[in-house]
Amino acid sequence: MTASGPVEPPPTPWVFPSREDLAALPVLDDPADGDPDDDPDFAAHDSSDLVAVGADLEPGTLLAAYRAGLFPMPEGRSVGWWCPAHRGVLRLDAMRVSRSLRRSARTFEIRVDTAFGEVLAACADPRRPHGWIDRRVARAYTELHRLGWAHSVEAWRDGRLVGGLYGVAVGGLFAGESMFHHETDASKAALLGLVRLLACDADGAAGRRLVDVQWATPHLTSLGVEQVSRASYVGGLESLLAVPDADFRNLCIG
Repeated sequence: MTASGPVEPPPTPWVFPSREDLAALPVLDDPADGDPDDDPDFAAHDSSDLVAVGADLEPGTLLAAYRAGLFPMPEGRSVGWWCPAHRGVLRLDAMRVSRSLRRSARTFEIRVDTAFGEVLAACADPRRPHGWIDRRVARAYTELHRLGWAHSVEAWRDGRLVGGLYGVAVGGLFAGESMFHHETDASKAALLGLVRLLACDADGAAGRRLVDVQWATPHLTSLGVEQVSRASYVGGLESLLAVPDADFRNLCIG
């Protein structure tokens, strides 16, 4: 990353579906296996959520995917590219902060981009259910972080990293990838810190930024995440991506 912002990598040689093609995909409503009653972080997937397989995880490929409305998750030895029929999004003014969370959040120190590798490693812990972050993904997002596109928001207590999240910021879009906590409310405090950071300037205050959480789990829904259709999500990307990048060095997150 330079003083003027993130570094644009070489373009990808791969061609992704256009936003228009993604918007026209049918919604099949055939959810993936799983039981939300057994796991509060489970979100049912429509069978049309996976829209492509292949390509690579080079920085230019990843950025092209996010700009098209896609995100990657491994599919065996290959890479799957996903665009959920029902997309989970958090509008900055919609986050629900209970009185107890507001009190709890004050007990954490929120930092940005001081421990990206540690946050990614905690999110990739193989003991976590539904784990999907493998070495390929870790290397790819570490490089995106080096170029200034991927960021971590961290919750610290008594000098220890106890929670956080990471994702990719492109224009007015923050594409959240994963979050973790080792102490109660730590990941929620990190999410609250992210929302406050994105809302710091005039564009954020006017609601021109958005946090994409991929799927709306019951846990995330309780924090204000809503579902929008695939067509609505990709249809709004052009104006969202035209918003100036948020300044992740601006720590107005208290």
